[in-house]
Amino acid sequence: MRETRESEARVALVPELVAKLTALGHEVLVETGAGLGALADDAAYAEAGASVVDDPLPDAGLVLSVQPLTREAARRLPSGAVTVSFLPTALEPDLVRDLRDLSVTSLAMELVPRISRAQSMDALSSQSLVAGYRCAIVCAGLLRRFFPLNMTAAGTVPPAEVVVLGAGVAGLQAIATAKRLGAVVKAYDVRAAAAEEIRSMGAQAIELDLPTLEGAGGYAREMSEERSRLQRELLAPYVANADGLITTAAVPGRTAPVLVTRAMVEQMRAGSVVVDLAADSGGNVEGVVAGDVVRIGHAQVWGGRNVPSQMPGPASRLYAQNVVNLVTLLAPEGELVLDLDDEILAGACVTHAGVIRHEPTRVLVEGPAEGEVQ
Repeated sequence: MRETRESEARVALVPELVAKLTALGHEVLVETGAGLGALADDAAYAEAGASVVDDPLPDAGLVLSVQPLTREAARRLPSGAVTVSFLPTALEPDLVRDLRDLSVTSLAMELVPRISRAQSMDALSSQSLVAGYRCAIVCAGLLRRFFPLNMTAAGTVPPAEVVVLGAGVAGLQAIATAKRLGAVVKAYDVRAAAAEEIRSMGAQAIELDLPTLEGAGGYAREMSEERSRLQRELLAPYVANADGLITTAAVPGRTAPVLVTRAMVEQMRAGSVVVDLAADSGGNVEGVVAGDVVRIGHAQVWGGRNVPSQMPGPASRLYAQNVVNLVTLLAPEGELVLDLDDEILAGACVTHAGVIRHEPTRVLVEGPAEGEVQ
């Protein structure tokens, strides 16, 4: 499908992967202009074996997209069709109702379980990789000084100091990129296991005298307000001394934790830069605005908005590979075989056969079942 939502330049299938689907026996229809934002023109899809059409929906058995379909598009699908996309159900309850009522099967890429067998389908990780790189580049671009150490006949220019908060996939990629650019990098994550990963990237792990918050699926557990306050207090001097601050702490479907207050940013030096990858979900930095650069004290604060889409070429290639791997599991021989006994497909399934199967979404949309305690 051609993406229609604001600021979305990615595409769910790139030309070089069309052959993988046709080899399985699928007929691939690509909506006219679908790949233009990711620099893939219609001719490239046609040469790869796809049919480029103005309206692929009426004949679609399986619909691939990055963002969820619009409600209007969903209503034009044949009953029993399958959609594969990101599907933030808490933000799209009306669409979920429509998909249920239309007997459309919907698979959400962000719900693919984080298990070894599903790593090749983990779109959250692939897109976080892109976002982490982009954040470091934005920080370097906004900072009006060198990242690396420079020793010249005219004198020595010290390296910039960059602090990264959050060491998941995006944070580690931001650390690695900032290091390659020559900055001195320090990083912190609430999970104790992340310290070794931070060091493996050549950065200094910031160690605070606070209990670890290891959670399920590789994410951090939610912290108490008291712990959050202590953490901000202990991080304040690291933030104040940073030339660049990059924050990456976000969990899909939840409001991002506030790691840095406005008062902390106001202590940063003149010309400093803050890059908040979590701005779309509320932000890690107090006062951040998604899609904009605001000034707090002496610092420029950049709020990331759909950051992977800002690098649509590589983001699309990685996402498309995730999607093709899922389709290979879903329809291995040219026909859809939705095996809901498979933990990957069961975990990713939101709606099927007129039922909302993802329990948190069902409770959100339909409310607790009779006699069920919410």
